[in-house]
Amino acid sequence: MSRSTRATLALAAAGAAFEVVAYDYDPDADRIGMQAAEAIGVSPSLVLKTLMAEVDGKPVCVVLPSNREASMKKLAAAFKGKSASMMKPAMAEKMTGYVVGGISPFGQRKSVPTVFEVEAMAHARVYMNGGQRGLQVRLAPADAVAAAKAITAAIVA
Repeated sequence: MSRSTRATLALAAAGAAFEVVAYDYDPDADRIGMQAAEAIGVSPSLVLKTLMAEVDGKPVCVVLPSNREASMKKLAAAFKGKSASMMKPAMAEKMTGYVVGGISPFGQRKSVPTVFEVEAMAHARVYMNGGQRGLQVRLAPADAVAAAKAITAAIVA
């Protein structure tokens, strides 16, 4: 497994301090973020999942704790839109250049507006996908938001 991915290169270019954490990825896991938290040995609230969605038909990136679900109504409101829906996995892979289970908010093929759930900001360090299955990056949430040029909002259901 490579520890150098588009995501880690983007974080380094942004000047973010981070560490790379590899884990045994389970392709049969129902909830990838929850499986990552268990494999790493941390609370699921510290492992943030990256989802791709659409607000008023335009792509957005959504980052929230792996044990929470996004509210489509709150997501739309965060981007001053009327409606939101999850992006189909094949479209998410095409848009980001990553495979499902390895989608990171950093180093995506095309930059899209990104929102982090505000709850994540309460932690000193969080884990996020590092750009491939079985690879997480650990960093301060404020550094992650800055590197992704993201906004924060209450988006969980």
